[in-house]
Amino acid sequence: MSIRILLADDHKLIRDGLRALIAGEQDMSVVAEAGNGREAVELARVHTPDIVVMDINMPDLNGIDATKLILKNNPDIKVIALSVHSTRRFVKEMLKAGVSGYLVKHCAYEELATAIRIVIKDKPYLSSQIIGTVMEDYATDFKSDKSSVFSLLSSREREILQLVAEGLTSEDIGSRLFISGKTVSSHRRHIMKKLNLNSVAELTRYAISEGLVSSEY
Repeated sequence: MSIRILLADDHKLIRDGLRALIAGEQDMSVVAEAGNGREAVELARVHTPDIVVMDINMPDLNGIDATKLILKNNPDIKVIALSVHSTRRFVKEMLKAGVSGYLVKHCAYEELATAIRIVIKDKPYLSSQIIGTVMEDYATDFKSDKSSVFSLLSSREREILQLVAEGLTSEDIGSRLFISGKTVSSHRRHIMKKLNLNSVAELTRYAISEGLVSSEY
């Protein structure tokens, strides 16, 4: 039976390349593609793939929070992170979100195919570089990174921070999250107070520095 895969990456070139390579595998098929985290959550709900190959830095909703929502909606789905990030912060947050595998984007395609076949059997897969990062984390006794955006802000606050940093108005954000613009403004004030920031420009710079959004957006 074919392994059904959802690709989530904001770069179409990467999605096209992965789709073409997966097409050459007899036991795999791509059932859907998402260009942002929120789309990935919705497509995972609609298509119920076996595997989601998930980028981290994506517009609208980052891959960490998208992973949490996907697994909350359907714990049977397996998520494999495929990212340029191999630093402790991103690896730790993706593992906490519940991913079954983590690879860096410069890995060979054959390693991703191997990871998919291992993860579908309910076994974890980490690339050698990520194993090194995890081991370093154990060596420091998993000290809490209290300065991380993922420690300081709630999931909803991170959603709003990301959308503010991407240039959406309170009304636009409210429409997207099904809450009022007034509620969004209230959340934004709380976020600024928590982070000790005083303007949207400072919020945007903070979101970029934390890797919540890319400077491309």
